[in-house]
Amino acid sequence: MILSDGVHVSLVIPLEGTKDKFVITVGRNVAILTWDGESSTPTDVKYVSAVDNEKELQGNKLNDGKADPTGRLWTGSLGPDTGSITDLPPVGSLFSFSKDWKPTKHVTKIKVANGLAWNEHLNLMYYIDSLTRKVEAFDFDAESGKITNRRTAFDFEINEVDGFPDGMAIDIEGKLWVACFGGSQVIRVDPASGKLLSRIPIPTPQVTSVAFGGPQLDELYVTSGNILLNEGQKEAYPESGATFRVTGLGVKGLPGQPIKL
Repeated sequence: MILSDGVHVSLVIPLEGTKDKFVITVGRNVAILTWDGESSTPTDVKYVSAVDNEKELQGNKLNDGKADPTGRLWTGSLGPDTGSITDLPPVGSLFSFSKDWKPTKHVTKIKVANGLAWNEHLNLMYYIDSLTRKVEAFDFDAESGKITNRRTAFDFEINEVDGFPDGMAIDIEGKLWVACFGGSQVIRVDPASGKLLSRIPIPTPQVTSVAFGGPQLDELYVTSGNILLNEGQKEAYPESGATFRVTGLGVKGLPGQPIKL
């Protein structure tokens, strides 16, 4: 989504108890969007919070994010564009937000803040800084929102997986589904053992995110990008930028969570 002033929106999450209000991130800002879901422009945008207010970080912007199972917003920032997706400085952070939109900083020195997921028991959180090529795990306290005991849950290098981890989802068995940017695939991994379980090829290099959907939450929706692709790549992968639906997974996912205020 692009607002009328040309600024890009990086995430859209429904606000619980409403039909037309969504939490969005715009640049370094968090806002509440009023939108009917069909019109080309929103009815209203109310800015409620901002992050990375230090002078040297005001070129930063928020990227991926989700509501945790309690309805608390989490989102991370990354530095300004350098002309290379793989050469961003480690100036981003990971934040959560209270109900009055006060940000709490949990992790610093991030290059590209991306996927988030929580297990069904609400005691584990998974997180991706894409350029580390790792999925990390934290112990998670649902009541306080605190995370501790940071460690690697899955390593792309060790498991010989192409690309960079991007967006992520979790299924009812506690296994993670990870989009592989630059890897033309989605992978399913076991965060307990750190092992690769399966791969799903996607006909585009830039696989960006995944989410479970469908009436039974047994379908995987996969988004893709076409960032900085040359003409030859665009011809070879004409579906770049499309959203794909994958069926026959044999497992269901956990539902998405709206923001609770």
